[in-house]
Amino acid sequence: MGDAFPRRPSPAYRAAARRALRVTVSASAGFYVLLHGFDSAVGATYALFGAIAMAGLSHLPGSGRRRAVLLLGLVPVCWVLITLGTYLSVRTWSAVAGMLVVGFVLAFTAVGGPCFAGAATGLQLMYILPSFPPYDPGSLGERLAGATFGLVLLAVAEVTLLPEPAALPYRERAARAAEGAARCADRLRSAPYTLPEAMLRTARNLSTGLRSSHVPEAERPAGAGVRARALAHTGLATRTLLGRLTALPPPPPTTAPPREAEASGAGAPDPLRAVADVAGETAARLRGDMPDGRAHARLRRIRQALTAADDAAPAVLRRNAALLELVDAALAMSTAADIAVRGRAADAPAPGPFWYARMRAPRLWWRRLSGHVGGRSVFFQNAVRISLALAAARLIAGVDTLPHGFWVLLATLTLTRTTVRETRRTERIALTGTFVGALVAAALLALVGTDIEVYAVALPPLMLVTFTLGPVKGVGWAQALFTVVVALVFAQLAPATWQLAEFRLLDVLTGSAIGAVFGLLAWPRGAQDELRRSVAVLLRIAAEIVVATTAQIAAGGRRVPVVTAPGHRSLQHALVMAESAYAQYQSEPKGPAPPRAGQDWQAALIAGHHTLWGADRLLVPPDPVVVPPLGREAAESVIRTGDRVAADMLLTSARIDPTGDTVDAPVPLHAPTASATIAVDPPGAPRAYYATVSWLASLTTDLVRLAGDPRTAADAPVDTRRSHRTGDPGAAPTAGCHDETDRQNRP
Repeated sequence: MGDAFPRRPSPAYRAAARRALRVTVSASAGFYVLLHGFDSAVGATYALFGAIAMAGLSHLPGSGRRRAVLLLGLVPVCWVLITLGTYLSVRTWSAVAGMLVVGFVLAFTAVGGPCFAGAATGLQLMYILPSFPPYDPGSLGERLAGATFGLVLLAVAEVTLLPEPAALPYRERAARAAEGAARCADRLRSAPYTLPEAMLRTARNLSTGLRSSHVPEAERPAGAGVRARALAHTGLATRTLLGRLTALPPPPPTTAPPREAEASGAGAPDPLRAVADVAGETAARLRGDMPDGRAHARLRRIRQALTAADDAAPAVLRRNAALLELVDAALAMSTAADIAVRGRAADAPAPGPFWYARMRAPRLWWRRLSGHVGGRSVFFQNAVRISLALAAARLIAGVDTLPHGFWVLLATLTLTRTTVRETRRTERIALTGTFVGALVAAALLALVGTDIEVYAVALPPLMLVTFTLGPVKGVGWAQALFTVVVALVFAQLAPATWQLAEFRLLDVLTGSAIGAVFGLLAWPRGAQDELRRSVAVLLRIAAEIVVATTAQIAAGGRRVPVVTAPGHRSLQHALVMAESAYAQYQSEPKGPAPPRAGQDWQAALIAGHHTLWGADRLLVPPDPVVVPPLGREAAESVIRTGDRVAADMLLTSARIDPTGDTVDAPVPLHAPTASATIAVDPPGAPRAYYATVSWLASLTTDLVRLAGDPRTAADAPVDTRRSHRTGDPGAAPTAGCHDETDRQNRP
């Protein structure tokens, strides 16, 4: 197996050793105190496995203090699970039914974010442990006391034994990014009206630092409550603002520079100065100050002035359209930050992108959970897969009365993966490790016999080694060492022979076989097919919205504030499904057929966000307004370009979709033609025209990136590449949480 310890331990070893120390101390202390101090074998068992379940087999994110708080909050949940398992174990059918329901519920809670996902495995184990005979409701008190004692000891160990320092909070990350946006806006007010390379790099880093994949799990605003959604919205709006600032075109040569125009009183107030003030105000609010909001109100007035300016040269209108994007992003950032700090007490408009600001937590959680109920959600798929596997394992263990059937379910729980390919690979390594561990355990039991003092002395150091090497060296080492650990534990609870190791090997073999069967039957390819399917649906819905939006822009009419433009809720749900599939896809091993060269799945997610954000910005104003129709040439240009972008989306969707008849040949995108069309300014085109073609151009670039064709990318409109210079203003997330993926979480 190679050297167990490198000469200089890596950070992974050091982190695993710290966690192993906390698990070992809490589990051993609980086990020995209850076993020898109170003569309670039942309580000792639950104390030991409670600590192992919630720290050795689970991954609770955050600092030591945060994990301790989470553990104490989970104690009542563990009481409920142990009670259910105790009373449902009276019959095999009731135990199986309970395993099916509880297993699904606990696995499905992963939709709530990293904290829920991290605790799910440990909570499953807390239900599995009492769901086997002997049926003894009279020992329920000992079971609850033992589990509570073990979890309390673990919470104390998390706080006192080598605790990790707290990570940088997301609010502080957003505040620093807002300060960076303020500096960028101020720099753009004077010649040469571009950002220096050093400031561009800083803006990129600040934007990237807000992506979920770059934020520690415990700090991601992944909850469904008002404040968590608003904080995620703040991060997305701040990234959008940074992206727009780094791509802002310079003012036309014929106009007065912004700083000089405002100083002389010759022009309207400078939007860039107002954006900088709002960004600074947002940073202060996120850090606990309570600014008066005058900068926000001033920026709203400037926005009204920009939307009223329609009679100007094309260069001025193009610049105004870009400034309006900046202003909208800054206003969204400021409003979302206020909601993140004050919750439902914040002054937020009821309709529009801040739909969640007035909702209570139960309703918001219901929206989160109901949105993932269905076969197209990878969270739902995973919950169904693991619950069916656990129920089958409990049925087989109960019917065949396997000795130590608890190990069967433990193997099923810990070895089943989201793809059948990875499940087979994991189980092959795990069985090899279990076989080696069983040989060692059998030899040890045969040599030592019933001398439990030897087992008592050997258990703590072996646990320390197990939980240090297992997470780093892999599942083979983990299974080998854990097999010896459980042998030492059960040898102290009752007289044991070498056959205990044989039972362990048989149970792990049975559990892994069950996991392999259900991995093959239930969505065997994991998120790989689901990602293609969900992206195809996403692009089809986006194409419909592009066509409908360009038609409404061309026709004009009355615009009123609403929650969202018609038809967008389907796209919002498709985005959630695609992003959760993409997050899981990133963690899965790829199959033997490599993905298409240059395939950029994130570009599809960015296209979805750009479609939502741009269409709502064009069609849903903050105040009621009557928009005149475009002129004939401008209307024809917008509709023609929108139809081509929609056609590209549909062709790309057909090529990606893994179901039915698909287009195998590369899709010839219309980027060059669309670029030529957008480059021509129809005479008398209003501001709405320039805002619309800018939006369509960004979608074209997203599709070029998704196609992965560098030759086509070179023909993309030059002004659309700004979306990706600093980490995409519409910022589709990665790595799965709902910090940037939930419905309508965009500026």
